[in-house]
Amino acid sequence: MLLRRPTLDGIAAGEITCAFRRWERPRVRPGTRLRTAVGVLAVTAVDEVEPDALTTDDAAAAGQTLDDLRTMLARGSGPVWRVALHLDGPDPRIALRSADVRPEERTELDARLARFDRDHPWTAETLALIADNPGVRAPDLAARVGRETAPFKRDVRKLKELGLTESLEVGYRLSARGQSYLRG
Repeated sequence: MLLRRPTLDGIAAGEITCAFRRWERPRVRPGTRLRTAVGVLAVTAVDEVEPDALTTDDAAAAGQTLDDLRTMLARGSGPVWRVALHLDGPDPRIALRSADVRPEERTELDARLARFDRDHPWTAETLALIADNPGVRAPDLAARVGRETAPFKRDVRKLKELGLTESLEVGYRLSARGQSYLRG
């Protein structure tokens, strides 16, 4: 579920408590946790609603005017879903990426990266590429190693999950943890 930065900021401030979407069927369910730029969001409810029954209070809870909400919903087809959500805490990857790799973690990280490399070795090359080229666009990095952009970005997200890389406004860089890992 994609949310724009102003919406994320409103959720973090407690001013926005829901989002509305047109989906054939819900794409999230209560209990879903979404990692975002402002932290982890928790989905607490997903309810089908009638678009004509939406009120100004509903729109305000989504950080919109009623006219803007109806205009947005008019662009799609299918049922309208109200997704109730709130900020549930910081992104755990933030703390992870700022920590050095402890010796007992190195073995586990080595094993995870080896599993990633099983069919096609890419982790060492990608970590080195990002270390040498911070802030370079993903398509440019992917082209340097002869890869398609989408699979390259998926792989970088795997490294990000381990706290080894972090996204910049443009491109990536190694986190402190990633630098620690490469230093060995």
